[in-house]
Amino acid sequence: MVVDMELQEAKDYVLQLMKDKDKIESDLKALKEILDINHVGMDDPLVDCEGYPRNDIDVYQVRHVRHKIICLRNDHKTLMKKIEEGLHKLHALAGNQAENSLATTAIVQDNAQLDPFLKVNLVSPGSPAEIAGIQVDDLILEFGSIDCRNFKSLKDIGTLVQNSRYKTVNIKIKRGSNIVALTLIPRPWIGNGLLGCNIIPIESVER
Repeated sequence: MVVDMELQEAKDYVLQLMKDKDKIESDLKALKEILDINHVGMDDPLVDCEGYPRNDIDVYQVRHVRHKIICLRNDHKTLMKKIEEGLHKLHALAGNQAENSLATTAIVQDNAQLDPFLKVNLVSPGSPAEIAGIQVDDLILEFGSIDCRNFKSLKDIGTLVQNSRYKTVNIKIKRGSNIVALTLIPRPWIGNGLLGCNIIPIESVER
């Protein structure tokens, strides 16, 4: 599908930008360490009180490092703007995909007769969770590879979500008397976290 291809390209683009951002931040950290070794910052004078180059630092090195830091900071600022734009595009494409998938969301048969193990008690507007079609009071039967048989704690869910950034996570929920299959894509958005919803474990007595 064209939408799927566009979404994947947008994901790859943002992921590459984030890798570039990490590289710049790593380079900036290394350059700052050079300034620290010389015991100067970005604004400390490089000449003594008589106007001569200071002999307690490597003036040439410090000037070179400062110049590189300024250039990298500008690159970082530009990159962050591109990342923000990329995330907005990704959000819009994922929203379109979610609308298409919601229109064809299937009510599936619960062949495994799984028990719900998580309950949704909050869904933020515009979040990846809302786009996926998740609703408050949904009971989760499967969250990716996790179900009632192997679920230990919410940390399991957190790890799976972190490892599934920009990837598709299949979710099976119980909504009233229906079992519904949804697709969720964990990713950064304008709110906190990668999902934008809150889930709590269901005690066996509640099931």
